[in-house]
Amino acid sequence: MKRILLLLFLTLCSMVVFAQQADTITAEWIQQHYIKREVKIEMRDGVHLFTAIYEPKDKSVKHPVIMNRTCYGIGPYGEDKFMGLHRPAWAEYARNGYIFVFQDVRGKNMSEGVFEDIRPFIEGKSLKKAKAQRKAGMHVDIDEASDTYDTAEWIVRNTNNNGNIGVFGISYPGFYSTMAGLSGHPAIKAVSPQAPVTDWFRGDDVHHNGALFIWDMHSFIYWFEYLNVASNRVGEWGTIKNESPAEAIKHTDAYNDYLGMGAVKNFTALFGDSVHFWNDMVEHPDLDDWWEARNVTYHCKNIKPAVMIVGGLFDAEDCYGAFATYNAIKSNSPKTDLYLVEGPWAHGMWGRGANEFFGNVYFGEQNTSDYYLKNIEYPFFAYYLEGKGDKPKAVRVLDSGSCTWREYDSSWPINTNKKAFVLEGGATYVSDPAHPVPCVSSPEKNRPAEYMVSDQRFASTRPDVAVFTYPVLTDTMQLSGEVEAELEVSITTTDADFIVKIIDVFPDDFAYPDSLYHSSMSPYYNMSGYQMLVRGEVMRGKYRNSFSSPEPFIPNQRTKVKFRMPDVAHTFLPGHRLMIQVQSSWFPLVDRNPQKFCNIYKCDDSDFQKSTITIYPESKVWLPVVNK
Repeated sequence: MKRILLLLFLTLCSMVVFAQQADTITAEWIQQHYIKREVKIEMRDGVHLFTAIYEPKDKSVKHPVIMNRTCYGIGPYGEDKFMGLHRPAWAEYARNGYIFVFQDVRGKNMSEGVFEDIRPFIEGKSLKKAKAQRKAGMHVDIDEASDTYDTAEWIVRNTNNNGNIGVFGISYPGFYSTMAGLSGHPAIKAVSPQAPVTDWFRGDDVHHNGALFIWDMHSFIYWFEYLNVASNRVGEWGTIKNESPAEAIKHTDAYNDYLGMGAVKNFTALFGDSVHFWNDMVEHPDLDDWWEARNVTYHCKNIKPAVMIVGGLFDAEDCYGAFATYNAIKSNSPKTDLYLVEGPWAHGMWGRGANEFFGNVYFGEQNTSDYYLKNIEYPFFAYYLEGKGDKPKAVRVLDSGSCTWREYDSSWPINTNKKAFVLEGGATYVSDPAHPVPCVSSPEKNRPAEYMVSDQRFASTRPDVAVFTYPVLTDTMQLSGEVEAELEVSITTTDADFIVKIIDVFPDDFAYPDSLYHSSMSPYYNMSGYQMLVRGEVMRGKYRNSFSSPEPFIPNQRTKVKFRMPDVAHTFLPGHRLMIQVQSSWFPLVDRNPQKFCNIYKCDDSDFQKSTITIYPESKVWLPVVNK
């Protein structure tokens, strides 16, 4: 026992000295204290994955490992070229002597094999079974979890590590982090899926409730499949040799450019056979086994490592994934040490450049990425990989209305009561696909992340947007959890979309102090009467009862459309008002519904038609109001 205590004391002393030497992490410091290796690690089926390892030169102690597996490249390539480990996302780990492991996933960049989007998880696989399959010349069961396991096994055996590995990643690498949690390798003690890709039909990048997010998807998928092929690039991360068809159609205003393109089939024609996932998507217009095989939530069972889910309340790409992954683990793996962190961030903003403002809205001094990295992310891994510090709080949320961190020992959501806000008086409007409601107020070539908190006054004045405004609040109204829309509607056609928006209306005399603005900010925006989007979500009407078995509407027949919206953590302050908007287009964020029951991916331009939409006064939106 004395020997163990002595070794522990010497280890702690060495780590303290290492940290003291690293008060300021610079690129030069990294090269002085780290050595880089590039290796090709063999997977159980014989495929080799390209891996870069940055290991402290100090061999006097064993070091914890932090791993990031990605489909976006781990350059710069070459053992004499160092990644920017001095940058905020990595600096705290370097300061504390971590081994860094970066890996190109199967089929991407320098790794061998065939890439597959959201590669399905295989239940019941094992290394023993894989060895038998390979020996017999059979197909070997592999997935991203097994690739993580095999990588972790090699790292444990071939680096100066302390036997503890942490894995984290944002967006697509967030999916790989979830797979690390499912890998079953005993050295993986903590994982942090951040804005993880989770379910591309119900939510996240591709669809929301079955409606295609065409502005994001059409631009992303070509870049994703084409750029990550070395033969299509000029230089390691240079320009694409040929202009992307997705970019070629955009000039100065995506609203007009996309409108001019017409039906989805016209977008598909631009790609031809060059983008496999887009063509697979088009062949699976409804929720089926192909989509369900890529739904991560079904496999979140018996997870051994601690898991910290991180998400942005205003993440335009993967807001859904963080909450869906958290809820799946909470329900199906109750013994897992599970944590949730949410803040008023755009996609990945917490790890790179989050600041006091997002768009025109001020969220406070503690909204910075520096605060998150030093006070939340690193301490989580330090607790599980180094045995350092206190056990984190179960839930930490930066409330987007009060701009304060709220910490809870219980799971999310906290003590709430779903309160119905009735859409009194109802509304009737004409939805015309030839003149869809825009999702932003000004011309934009590329989708701005700030649309998630943008001023909605431009929409509230349109005749095809139903607006419901509630009295001025005399007390705070804190929301914590999932929003649910329950609409009673009728339409004059056989299909339509329904977009519901929750809005915080600022007082007419509201203004931020001039002292908050500085030279790097955009010009001062008049915040009096600002209509801040808190949450917006779309429901493709034909999926109102089933995503796998779409149903047409019967024209002019009253019909219930009920759907869930991603969670919120927002406090409406005294003097503010709640506004709810309902509309049937949100363009070009969401592809236009022809408002005719059909396969929207293959319909013709001539199929688009107007529809008169009636929202009956019994319609309501359920908000998760915190009990006082």
